Amino acid sequence: MDAGIRVAHIGNSSVRCEVGLFKAGEEQAAAEGFFVHVYVDARSRRPAALPDKLRAFLETLR
Repeated sequence: MDAGIRVAHIGNSSVRCEVGLFKAGEEQAAAEGFFVHVYVDARSRRPAALPDKLRAFLETLR
């Protein structure tokens, strides 16, 4: 089984990643899913803008 992950969307304070699980040699995913990671300010516990350096790196993966 192989796994793939991709950056599907970059928001102001969040990143949506999609995951696929593939049987060996197959192009069609056997299972798919996603997760959203929201960046928060440690003190206020409110969503915080993605740092520019991180955003630039994520853009290279999208």
